Amino acid sequence: MKYLIKESQLNKVIFKYLDNQDFVQLEKVSSIYFLNSEDDTNAQIKVNETSRWCTISRSLMDEVASFFSLKNHEAMSIIARWVENKLGFEFGTVETQSNIVVYYF
Repeated sequence: MKYLIKESQLNKVIFKYLDNQDFVQLEKVSSIYFLNSEDDTNAQIKVNETSRWCTISRSLMDEVASFFSLKNHEAMSIIARWVENKLGFEFGTVETQSNIVVYYF
């Protein structure tokens, strides 16, 4: 049996998946980090409010792409839109990075 899922429906499912990750938001200077726990030294997502730059960890992008059978750029775009909805502003640049180090100063 074949099912057709609209893009907006898929986005809602992925947004719900990301909501259920229960990321901890940590705000430092002009950066907002999305962490798996308060003790993490590496973030899943980093947002620079000043430059409107969003960095998504490669592992999170791979996880979403694999789980939902998406291409990497599609997963990155959806994750960025989820973060934009959470924070209430759009990004100028979105990138991926292997390790996003959290700076606690």
